[in-house]
Amino acid sequence: MRKPGGRWPIILSARRSVLSWLVAVPLLAVAGPPLPMSYAQQAAPVVAPSVGDSQSRLKSTQESLEVSAGRRKAIEAEIDGIKDDHVKLTTTLIEATKHVSEDEQKIGDSQARLDKLSGDEAAVKHSLEGRRAVIAEVLASLQRMGRKPPPALLVDPSDILKAIRTSMLLGAVVPGMRAQIDVLIGDLTELARVRAAIEAERQTLTADLSSIQSERQRLSALVEARQAALGKAQDALEAERSHAQALAEQATTLKELIARMESGSKPAADAAEAARKADAQRQSVAALSPDPSLRGTTAPFKDSARLAPAAAFASLKGQIPLPVSGTVLRGFGSPDGFGGAGKGTSFKTGAGAIVASPSDGWIAYAGPYRSFGQLLIINAGSGYYIVLAGMDRINVDLGQFVLAGEPVAVMGDGSVKTAASVALGAAQPVLYVEFRKDGATIDPGPWWAKPELQKVRG
Repeated sequence: MRKPGGRWPIILSARRSVLSWLVAVPLLAVAGPPLPMSYAQQAAPVVAPSVGDSQSRLKSTQESLEVSAGRRKAIEAEIDGIKDDHVKLTTTLIEATKHVSEDEQKIGDSQARLDKLSGDEAAVKHSLEGRRAVIAEVLASLQRMGRKPPPALLVDPSDILKAIRTSMLLGAVVPGMRAQIDVLIGDLTELARVRAAIEAERQTLTADLSSIQSERQRLSALVEARQAALGKAQDALEAERSHAQALAEQATTLKELIARMESGSKPAADAAEAARKADAQRQSVAALSPDPSLRGTTAPFKDSARLAPAAAFASLKGQIPLPVSGTVLRGFGSPDGFGGAGKGTSFKTGAGAIVASPSDGWIAYAGPYRSFGQLLIINAGSGYYIVLAGMDRINVDLGQFVLAGEPVAVMGDGSVKTAASVALGAAQPVLYVEFRKDGATIDPGPWWAKPELQKVRG
């Protein structure tokens, strides 16, 4: 016979403790009542909406954000002060585009972190779901034992055999249950951490979306002021666009399109002639002096007053900025899925992303073209052309000279599919970029200022 305070009361106490801990487990797995104090102190789960709800709220926030009336007045006042100063307007445009691109990069990074956290949350939930059956089975056993407790030795010594068997059973079960409890506490703690991180990331993303909405409206107003300052009559612009579209319908390749535009469209022809003159003048300066500083290669993009490329395109390797903030989906030379090699680079962008001109140049074509969607061709001089395709809206006109970093187009939301987005199966907008030299495609890799961003994801 055992004395009071022996092994059996300890086992009974352990059973009651474990039972009290496990009562809340199945309910907890489905987000039921609050945890017992022993859990709450260690896990303290955060009550948060599901990931799907968070994404829906973010999208709703993004669509509903608007610039206040006071902000609009400030933008109008700023434009009134600079619209007559072409250099200042261009400089402001480039700076605004840079700020928007930085905000787009922040939003992309936040979205990537949010996606990872969403995956972490799903993994923890899966882990909890996987253990639900085991915990429920053990709980049911303990509840049955609670309804028919083992005999107390001090009351009825004749039941000692049953008591010993029960003691052996508890001695085998309790350690395993304790291990399950420890794992469960760890999962709940991780779930609380992930949900708190998701909420913080969502708040950061909402703030960034508000900021970029304001900057995009400012940029849009600046673009309108720039185009209005060019002084072209609207009816003349429409005539030029209609003629360019007619020429595009006759061309079957980009090479043919460029040739037709420069021979059949006066703005494109004037742009090509301006490019030839700039090349000839640059060669003349270079022949007079071998000093690189006189060729404009030391800081080619600093002078916002330039009316021609500051440097030969071939000399700008490693200095050309990316046209959009995004991730490279397919690089030059990668398999195109049809047995050939890709002739350009495809960037996955955010909805409404701003597209900037990678270099100085003249607009040789601007408008829709076959399966490319909205197409923009920039004559960078010396036989080099930059092709941008897949945008939703183009903000420049035929023959216009643009500087590196100037906004030239805006991406859509991905609902309108182009050849590039269909080939990649991308749900988001895809910007296709192609570099051409004397009619043939070339690898843009050596020209980008940040080649590490070109790493293609598998």
